[in-house]
Amino acid sequence: MADKQISLPAKLINGGIAGLIGVTCVFPIDLAKTRLQNQQNGQRMYTSMSDCLIKTIRSEGYFGMYRGAAVNLTLVTPEKAIKLAANDFFRHHLARDGKKLSLLKEMLAGCGAGTCQVIVTTPMEMLKIQLQDAGRIASALYVDCKWPCSRDSFAAAQKKLMAAQAQLNPSTGAAAAEDVPFSIVYFPLFANLNKLGQKTPDVKAPFYVSFLAGCVAGSTAAVAVNPCDVIKTRLQSLQRGVNEDTYSGIIDCARKIWRKEGPTAFLKGAYCRALVIAPLFGIAQVVYFIGIAEYILDMLPRRRD
Repeated sequence: MADKQISLPAKLINGGIAGLIGVTCVFPIDLAKTRLQNQQNGQRMYTSMSDCLIKTIRSEGYFGMYRGAAVNLTLVTPEKAIKLAANDFFRHHLARDGKKLSLLKEMLAGCGAGTCQVIVTTPMEMLKIQLQDAGRIASALYVDCKWPCSRDSFAAAQKKLMAAQAQLNPSTGAAAAEDVPFSIVYFPLFANLNKLGQKTPDVKAPFYVSFLAGCVAGSTAAVAVNPCDVIKTRLQSLQRGVNEDTYSGIIDCARKIWRKEGPTAFLKGAYCRALVIAPLFGIAQVVYFIGIAEYILDMLPRRRD
């Protein structure tokens, strides 16, 4: 069993299931993170994550915490599937000589996974952020968008996104600047932490070890790349509040944040992001390593008989 080669379809299904479960659990915290990061130039609508969630519920109702969830739940399946499966793919090919992967090769595999993920992540993140940030700026375009998102409001968001196509290039660079370093930190750290729970190299670690390893590696990588996440969130927010800055690119965004808000602004939402990423990747790794997809695929031939 330990030596059984996991098929690509199984990896994709496991990644998709993990993403759906994880996002459903942590989406309200992710919404708070986006709104906290988008506060700028002294505007303090929210003082903390809990304050943001309480005010969101009061003004927008319980489902206001799930603005943009329809977008994320739709696209998180391919995003997580690509990220986890790509990392396994690169690790497998980098270890073809039969030797143990060096830290450098583990980082290269993570880099490849992060690069592949950006293809799906950028449009998903842009659309999700517009919907998440709608309540903060009371945008006329999105203010009526409740979760699950209505067909008209979702279409309106897509039109707005396409109209701002020029922003896709700088935000793609920002997404790559976040996702690639995140994967470079996360995957090697997770692999080495997970090994601590393996009695022998060919036996899987217990599920709770995979969960804890995913939580620790995810939160560590999330905080490490939070400055890139702040820049990405600002660039991908198409709608601006009163007196809020616009940015022409990554460097311009970083310069304005540093000059007007100080270096601590790059840590905005860091603890929210850690709280989002930790259980998200902990759950993802448990689902992935338990092998739910393998069980489902093994059952399919029996049903046909």
